[in-house]
Parts: sequence; C-alpha cells; structure tokens
Amino acid sequence: MHPINDPTSRIARRLALLAGLLAGCMVGPDYHSPKPAVPAQFLNPSAPATTQTSATSAQPVEVAQWWHNFNDPELDSLICRAVDANLDLRQATSRLRQARAQRGIAGSALYPQVDANGSYTRSGTGNGGTKSTTTKKGRVVTESTSTKSDFYIAGFDASWEIDVFGGERRGVENADANIAAAIEDRRDVLVTLLAEVATDYVALRQFQLELAIAQQNLVSDQHIEALTREKFGAGFAAQLDVAQAAAEVAATQSEIPTLETSARQEIYSLSILLDRPPGALVQELSQTKPIPLTPPRVPIGLPSDLIFRRPDIRESDALFHAATANVGVATAQLYPTFSLNGDINVQSSKFDGLGNWANNVWQFGPSITWPIFTAGRIRANIEVQNALEEQALLTYDQAVLTALSDVENALVAYANEQQRRAALVDSVQYNRQALDLSTRLYNAGLTEFLNVLTAERSLYGAEDSLAQSQGAVASDLAALYKALGGGWEIDPDAPEYPPPPATQPSEAPALINQAATQPPVTVPAH
Repeated sequence: MHPINDPTSRIARRLALLAGLLAGCMVGPDYHSPKPAVPAQFLNPSAPATTQTSATSAQPVEVAQWWHNFNDPELDSLICRAVDANLDLRQATSRLRQARAQRGIAGSALYPQVDANGSYTRSGTGNGGTKSTTTKKGRVVTESTSTKSDFYIAGFDASWEIDVFGGERRGVENADANIAAAIEDRRDVLVTLLAEVATDYVALRQFQLELAIAQQNLVSDQHIEALTREKFGAGFAAQLDVAQAAAEVAATQSEIPTLETSARQEIYSLSILLDRPPGALVQELSQTKPIPLTPPRVPIGLPSDLIFRRPDIRESDALFHAATANVGVATAQLYPTFSLNGDINVQSSKFDGLGNWANNVWQFGPSITWPIFTAGRIRANIEVQNALEEQALLTYDQAVLTALSDVENALVAYANEQQRRAALVDSVQYNRQALDLSTRLYNAGLTEFLNVLTAERSLYGAEDSLAQSQGAVASDLAALYKALGGGWEIDPDAPEYPPPPATQPSEAPALINQAATQPPVTVPAH
C-alpha cells in the first residue's frame, strides 16, 4: 500500500489539520501591562510657580546626554571611555546575548526535530563447535555449527510535538520577555555607570579644590606666624601669640594629607570604572581643575514619564510579563500533548547494500500523551507560577515607588543644597572682611591675636564648606539625572522613546531653576 493512502497517514494528516485549527489556542493568562497610580506632579520644592505652564505635550524631557550640561570636556571623555570599556556593562551585554540564545532554544520546540542515525550489528549463533558428516563415497566432512551475520542500518528519525494548547508558545513568550528584561538590565547598568563616573569626577574636583584652599591657607598661616615671631622679637607680641600661630600652621598642615589621599582614591575609582589599572589616570587627572558648573535650568518632566523612561521599571514590567507567560507554560501541562513521529531507514546485511533504496523500511504515525495522575504536581506548579507572577507584579509596584522616591529625594537635596551654597557665598565674603579687619587692628595693637586666629579659622571653614557645597550641588544634580533615568538612550539598540498613553496627556515639562547663578569657588588670596 502506498504510504499516502495508508490509514495511519490519513489519521496523521487529520491530526495535523486539527492542530492547525487549534494553533491560536493558548492556555494561561494573557499579559497586560500594569497601570500604576502616580501623582500628577513632583513636589519640586525648587521650581517657582512661574515655571509651570498649562500647555499639554506628549513629548518627554530630554535627558539622554545630560552630562554635556556640565560643559566639562574631561567628564565627557571619561564617560565615553567608560561606556566602551566598563566591566559591569560588558557583563550586562553578555547576559543579553545569553537571553537571546535562550530564546533560540525555546523557539526550537515549535518545529520538527530530525535526527540522522546509523548502526552496525554483527551477530552469531552456536558455540563454535563442529559437526562431522560422511558422504556417499565414504568421505568424512567436518562443518562448523555456529553462524555469523552483519546488519547495517542508516536513516532518519523525526518527531514533532504539535503545540495545540500553546505551552511552547508561552515558553517563547517568556523567552522574549526575558530578552526585554535583559535589555533593560543593561540600560539600568548604563544609567548607574554614567552617574558613578560623574559623581566620582565631581568628588575628585571637589577634593582638589579643598586641597588648593588648604594649601593657600597654609601659606597664609605661615605668613602670619612669621609676622608674629617678628613682633615677639621686637617686644610687641606675647609668647602665647607665637604658640597659637604655630599651632594654626600645624592644624592646617594636618588637613593636606587626608585631602591628597581622598583625591587620589577618586582617581583610582575612575580608573576601575574605565577598566584600567588604578594608576592609569593619575597623570591625566592630577592637575587641579574647577568643579563642573551646573546648568541654570534642569528639565524634570512628569512622574508618569518615569514609567517609560526608567530602565529598572521597564525591566520589572518585562519580568512580570515573563512570569505571566510561565503560568501558561505550567497550565498547558494539564492537557494532552500530540506528536507526529516517524522514521525511514535503509537496512542491509552488506555495507554497499545501504545504497539500494529497495531496502528501505519506514514507519509514521501520531501519538498522544495525557497525564492522568501526578499526585497534584502539575496543579501545585501552577500555584507556584501564580505566586511568582504576583511577586513580579509587587516588584514592579515597588520599582515605581522607588523611582518616585529617588526623584523626590534628589529634588529636595538639590534645592536645599543650592540654598546652602548661596548662604556660604555670603559667609565667605563676610569672613574675609572680618579677617582683613582683625589683622589690621592687631597690627595696630588694637585687638588681641586670638581675634585674628578666630577670623582666620572661620574663613577657612567657610571656604572649605563652600567647596563641599559646590561639589554637593553637582553630585546632587547627577543623582537627579540618574533618578530620572537619563542616559540609556545612547545605547545603540535603544528604540525610540515611547510617549505616555494618549488617554493620559502630559503637561509641559517642569523645570528646576537654580536658586542663583552658580558662583565660582576660587582659592582665596589672603
């Protein structure tokens, strides 16, 4: 009978047709993106009401390359090199390749599997003894009682598990979601890396500025000590004044090694971020340069933008999708599986007989497997996957709350530090006037040397605090950009930024204004 007219073949074709009709059937829940409730606006303590407008816009704020706003070529260069070489980012890239390869494994289950096979068997019978017979002519003939034979087989085996209830397709859906999660994980690493480079660079420039202030104050202290010793030699100053001046010199000297250590450690940290040995950037970064200036206006957008911009939120969304698909994978195990199996072989007792198609042997037919009793294993696994799906959704909600908290914390820190910096600018100015006045009065013999020391200590403290505040403002701004999720857009695989849903239009992006024009912090000249 011809294989096409065989009843088994007809059954198989009908089963395949039925499988095609049921191909759209997928058990388990369908994924729906969460819709978290977020506030309409950030608290934004530093933005005057006049910066808010009532216009509507679906365009997000532009924070893709926020580090250029600091207008520091050295920072731009460091970030560019870090993106190319950072080890954490390269590990995240490797995880993405792993997820894409895993998708290939999951997708292969939807297609037939074909294996080539071949075997050779040598068999025999008897114990190797002999049998003697006498011919008609009286001759005795001895024959062996054992037999031996060769058997060759070569052919193909094929099987196809038809995904009637969508278990395998849910597995592919899970793999696709895991790819999306790996992409967002890499972007999250990138966002963190950009902020770390900027923060370490700002800290380096801050320590260098503090070191320059300490060194300049040391020169001033040494000058005052020399003048005090001259006055003591002329009988116009007391021994106590000399001791106090010398103590001030020693105190200022003690600050310098600590600041040098801190500055060098920041260089080492930047080197590691660039996948370089710790000392690789010492020569490049040892020269003192100003702390990067912050821009006068900073776009912050709306809380709803974070859902689309923050990679950690998008990653949590993708992992929730993957968990939802896994529920379908587990549910499909309740239903029967249908397979088409077959093989075709060529068999021969001689090797050269494998080339003769007349020696072919084939078989083909459908099969069905349906778990009847598993002692509750399948339903327990479904409950496990349901619980994991719930956990993934809660993780998503937590990611949204964390993102909102990060932005609000960065906003309040940035706003209050600007106010502190403005007050320190005045403090430095007044302390400098007090030191100048007390020095002139002491030289005229109209005040005690203790007043000079007090004024000098106050000025040095105010200058140092102003340098720290200058660095804190820049660091807080970098933290704000990180909280907003800016920077991942430079990823060459990044898609276009998705706008918020049309049912929830965005208002015009909010802006933070600097409390005042950022004053340059310079080494004081006493």
